[in-house]
Amino acid sequence: MAKDENDGVKLTDVESLTVSAAVLGDTFGVSDRRIRQMAEEGIISRVAKGRYNYKESVKNYILSLKLAVDASTSENPDGELDFNEEKALHERVKRHIAELKYQTMKGELHKAEDVQKVMIDMLTAFKTRILNIPAKVSPILANRSEIGYIKDVLTKEVLEALNELKDYDPKMFYSDEYVEDNGPDDE
Repeated sequence: MAKDENDGVKLTDVESLTVSAAVLGDTFGVSDRRIRQMAEEGIISRVAKGRYNYKESVKNYILSLKLAVDASTSENPDGELDFNEEKALHERVKRHIAELKYQTMKGELHKAEDVQKVMIDMLTAFKTRILNIPAKVSPILANRSEIGYIKDVLTKEVLEALNELKDYDPKMFYSDEYVEDNGPDDE
């Protein structure tokens, strides 16, 4: 460990060496304020107020510089577009769109507006059917007192209403642009 900077004592272990912001700033060629900012960003390793772990801070600073260089070189420093890279990105997007259209055509994927329309239609019909049960059944049950008969009639009507929900057909979800006509065998 160093007693004083001017003693000429040779350091053999910098693992626990702590330095001030001024020393790190001088080492990195930045201001004390920038050292404090880098400590807030987690780049510089602060161990106490105004004291920084020298070894960790240097390692982290070098790593942050490497990352910055990697980021700038990967984005083409000239600001020019790489034609082949852009074409590959464009083709990837086109392929993704084609896959989504194909899944839609096969009935594996549905447009949100198609699902919304079909579900609103189905649930509206179901709601209407359920709300009509009392009007439909009350005249039939008006003079009946047998619980079993009343239960059977109500159960039958509820099941008919529920059957309206079970009749799922994937073709109901196709928008007009994806309806396929495979010829006369399709009926």
